[in-house]
Amino acid sequence: MYRKHFGLNRHPFGKEIEPEELFPSSGSQELAVRLGHLIEMRGIGLVTGDSGSGKTSACRKVVSTLHTGLHRVVYVAHSTGNVMDVYKSIAWEMGLSVERSRAALYRQIRTEVSRLCIEARCRPLLIIDEAHHLRPDVLEDLRLLTNYQMDAENRLCLLLIGQPELRRRLGMAVYEAICQRIVIRYHFGGLTRDELSAYLLHRLRLAGTELPVFEPAAQEAIFQATGGLPRKVNLLAHHALMAAALARSKTVTAEHVQAALPEVG
Repeated sequence: MYRKHFGLNRHPFGKEIEPEELFPSSGSQELAVRLGHLIEMRGIGLVTGDSGSGKTSACRKVVSTLHTGLHRVVYVAHSTGNVMDVYKSIAWEMGLSVERSRAALYRQIRTEVSRLCIEARCRPLLIIDEAHHLRPDVLEDLRLLTNYQMDAENRLCLLLIGQPELRRRLGMAVYEAICQRIVIRYHFGGLTRDELSAYLLHRLRLAGTELPVFEPAAQEAIFQATGGLPRKVNLLAHHALMAAALARSKTVTAEHVQAALPEVG
């Protein structure tokens, strides 16, 4: 209902946003540099961040810039099962027939990785999202999947994305083998206080207005309530716009943000 009130052509804080439209925060820019190094080295990368921090979206933006003729991206999410389940998901995403045994799946995936590297001259990148759910035996098998010719070369680049508990888990002695192979570690935080204003303007601009709809006090209230986590910012800003429209106000005030807080918990 507030789109007409504020002269917007779409909801500014919705989930549907293209990678190239994502806000270029300092965190996302640093992550892009680190991921570029990871892809070049073809090792294991670890990206962590709180739920709603935007880590997956930031990684998606980097991946969207990769040349499809030079890179083969395999994305697997919500891997909560055993090794067989993960191997099946990887094989499925690679377009392979799903074998019935663990050993056959393992060989099948490794053979395809070698084919991509040697015949297609393509660099495979395996992304495991929500990796904090992975069981210990699955993490170990993923490490083994990256071993080629007795460690003489790296053919498969593996990126693990998860919540902060994943970083803490990998710091345990039992994961020493995989830790030694991690090329980059990066913790993705939320927006800084200085970035929040630019972020709100950026999202509003994408929706069709250049007007500074959110008053400075409203911006501070949003930051205090969300800690700068983009998902929370989007939800609170959406309801604050609705509160302002109901009050027939052309700007969002701190009072509108306070009125929206119960809607977002």
